[in-house]
Amino acid sequence: MSENTRVMIIEDDIAIAELHNRYLTQMGGFEVVGIATSRAEAEMQIDVLKPDLALLDVYLPDGTGLDILQTLRGNNQGCDVILITAARDVDTLQQAMRGGVVDYLLKPVMFPRLEAALRKYQDQQQQLEDLSALDQKVVDQMLTVNAQAEETAPRLPKGIDAVTLDKIRALFEQSDSLTADDAGEKIGASRTTARRYLEYLISSGELEADLSYGNVGRPERWYTKKLVPK
Repeated sequence: MSENTRVMIIEDDIAIAELHNRYLTQMGGFEVVGIATSRAEAEMQIDVLKPDLALLDVYLPDGTGLDILQTLRGNNQGCDVILITAARDVDTLQQAMRGGVVDYLLKPVMFPRLEAALRKYQDQQQQLEDLSALDQKVVDQMLTVNAQAEETAPRLPKGIDAVTLDKIRALFEQSDSLTADDAGEKIGASRTTARRYLEYLISSGELEADLSYGNVGRPERWYTKKLVPK
């Protein structure tokens, strides 16, 4: 695919919507053309903007993502859907499958799992563009759910929440280095909580730390994003 995939984010929590927006920006190959926080806003934007793909939440203030999915299919609109939801009931999953979603992600969403879903979608679209005819092997590849992405997504240890972890990660897109006090203040958490997440990111290889003694001689631990050698 030579052009970026045009994506619309439909999520009632604007902070989570912005987090998804940043994920897509970091990944490259995707263009967020709209963000909607309600069913009415989403259906209007989809009709006007005609995105290739929607990241669709289920619970909205004036309806559900399943209502939007039904409208899309009823109007024969060519917008694919990745459903992102806290709903863990079988009925929601069945309705999503009947509506032809390309993936179904449970909140809190791990970034590696979201990235895998988006990359798989792009790969499939590229395959479809390149195909001149189908055989059974290709069809099987297209219709098989990528369970491997779910299995290989890292499991977080006890005491580490995915949403808070993503908030900590996002801080380092704006600042080169932070202390636990700085991080806690920015996300509205205690110094102890922020330090726990920062130390986890060190253990996962994403951050590194150094001590600064300052003017009064009291050592202070500063966290910076780990540079990846080119």
